[in-house]
Amino acid sequence: MTTLTKFFIVLFLFFSTHSFTQIKIVTSVADTTNVKPKKNISPSTAIITAIPDTISNWTNKTILGTDISEMAFVNWSAGGTSAITGLIRGQLKRDYKDDNQVWANELIFRYGMNKQEGTELRKTDDVFKLNSTYGYRYNPTSNWYHSAKFNFNTQFTNGYKYPNTTNPISRPFAPAYIFLGAGSEYILKKEKLNLYLSPLTLKSTLVLDQTLADQGAYGVKKAVYDAQGILIENGQRSKTELGILATCSFEREIFNNIYLKNRLILYTDYLHNFGNIDVDWQALADLKVNDYVKANIGFNLVYDEDIDVIKEENGVKINEGPKVQLKQVLGIGLEYAF
Repeated sequence: MTTLTKFFIVLFLFFSTHSFTQIKIVTSVADTTNVKPKKNISPSTAIITAIPDTISNWTNKTILGTDISEMAFVNWSAGGTSAITGLIRGQLKRDYKDDNQVWANELIFRYGMNKQEGTELRKTDDVFKLNSTYGYRYNPTSNWYHSAKFNFNTQFTNGYKYPNTTNPISRPFAPAYIFLGAGSEYILKKEKLNLYLSPLTLKSTLVLDQTLADQGAYGVKKAVYDAQGILIENGQRSKTELGILATCSFEREIFNNIYLKNRLILYTDYLHNFGNIDVDWQALADLKVNDYVKANIGFNLVYDEDIDVIKEENGVKINEGPKVQLKQVLGIGLEYAF
């Protein structure tokens, strides 16, 4: 069974949970109980009770949104370039909770495009993330759970170092990251705080495009060539690490109708340069105008020693090695939650 086949099996199992969310525990108690009035008792004094006939431990939440920004110039003396940017985003959550168990499932996607006058259509954002965490606690009053976590992260379409649109620097599943591990999780539901610590997490980096794999992109072992440039051995299309994973996320209303969302992921490998920490930090502030119109501002900071920054000068590619990567976002648009 190939790695790609295994992934699609896991993805199928996750989306199957959507159907599970429709399963409800139906009680056998009727929703009404008729009491026959006794003699000398008015029928109006009969007691009729109503008991809910369904109970569900699942909670579902779906958020879909779109952000659009546009700037146009006509005979503008100060100059400028007309441009339009659009972003589609979504978050699907399917969570289960009872006295001793929690199972949180989350799918996040974003895709954005930009068109400027005189240039081709360019991608501005491309995210596909799948998160699933199962936790079990012996004591129903404790906030600590024994947990297992699965994370998957890739993109929808090819990525380029613009204006070069001939040679992609990334593709779907190139890279793709998979985290699978076990540890402990601390959950404060009221404060929307979640802290996860795992001393044993498997990290797999997939580069399923052979051209990128031969280049050694995203930390995989690159191809081997002889002195004449003839290929001797293909580059490996995956890399496996074993290390420590720590994640922290919280959501809080810092001002009226302003919500701060923070998510931090830290990882270090035991065998390869232990102590060198990979960082993925996302911070976003949602500004609620009304139930449908929202603005957001935030950033995504990434550092991974396996990702080299490539610059191109005068047609020559220059490898500057791993560096801190920063993406800043600012948008306003429509959002619908159900």
